[in-house]
Amino acid sequence: MTDLELDVRPLLREGGEPFGAIMAAVGRLATGQRLRLYTTFRPEPLFAVLARQGLASDARPLANGDWEVLFTPTAVAPSDASESHPEVPETWPDPIFYLDCTGADSTGPVERILARLDTMSEGQVLFALLERESVPLFAALKQRGHAWVGDVDETGAAYRMLIRAGRRS
Repeated sequence: MTDLELDVRPLLREGGEPFGAIMAAVGRLATGQRLRLYTTFRPEPLFAVLARQGLASDARPLANGDWEVLFTPTAVAPSDASESHPEVPETWPDPIFYLDCTGADSTGPVERILARLDTMSEGQVLFALLERESVPLFAALKQRGHAWVGDVDETGAAYRMLIRAGRRS
């Protein structure tokens, strides 16, 4: 079986966010098929995201400074998935809150999102709109046990997320 290849370097060079394209490619993988990704940098945060989807990563630098990453399905799905926090957003309820964290007057999107999640019950869903992907937000969500999915909107101007509230401590 041939690898599915995705080159996001042109998108990155134009200032775009490749996460949506990468997740769409992951969704198109046939059983056992690998994803060969070409990018302008070593995508460290992506390794953890795709590991949760059962893909191991092997990154190598290219001669021109770009990177090639091969994502290979693992034999066993990761065991840290929780029944109470399914990673399949199609099974999640509709969002009950909407936060627009774009624009000049929007300060502290991470803090705003976490504050809203603190008021939500386990399993409730929040829709958030951001100007770009936020690695600090991803880390905070993971630490607090929330599940999320996200992608770039069709215009490429905003990053949208569905966040499912985890169990409150």
